[in-house]
Amino acid sequence: MDGFIAMGIIITNGRESTMIIRDIADCPRTRAIDGSLLAELLHPDKVPGAQRLRCSVAHAIVPPGESTLPHILKSSAELYYILEGHGEMHIGSRSSPVHPGQIVLIPRSRPQYIKNTGAGDLVFLCIVTPKWQAADEELV
Repeated sequence: MDGFIAMGIIITNGRESTMIIRDIADCPRTRAIDGSLLAELLHPDKVPGAQRLRCSVAHAIVPPGESTLPHILKSSAELYYILEGHGEMHIGSRSSPVHPGQIVLIPRSRPQYIKNTGAGDLVFLCIVTPKWQAADEELV
C-alpha cells in the first residue's frame, strides 16, 4: 500500500509515492490579487508530501455580479475547470461564455479575467503549471 495524507496526517510505508487527500473545508479562503475568493488545495511549497508536484491547484469563487481583475501569469499556463455557475472568460481581446463541465486553457503571459454572468456563485478549479508563485502574477 502506498502512503497517503488525510486530514493533515502523513501515512506512509517508506515508499516515495504519497496519496494526498485535502478537504476544501480545511483550506482557508482569501481574496486573491485578482479579486477572486481562493482556497489553495494543493501547492508543492505549502502541502506536506506534495513537493514533487509540478503544478498547483486552487478552488476559486467569483460572486454574482463580480469579475476578477485583468491579470497575467508571466511564466505559467493556467487551466480553469468550471464547476458551478455561468460566466464569460476573457483572454486577450477574445471572450466566450463558460458553464459547468468546461475547461479553459489560458496560455502564459496572456491578459485574462473572468466575469460571473449568473445569479449564483461562479465556482471553478484553477490549475497552474508550473506551480503558482506570487512573483509570476501581475495585474494589467
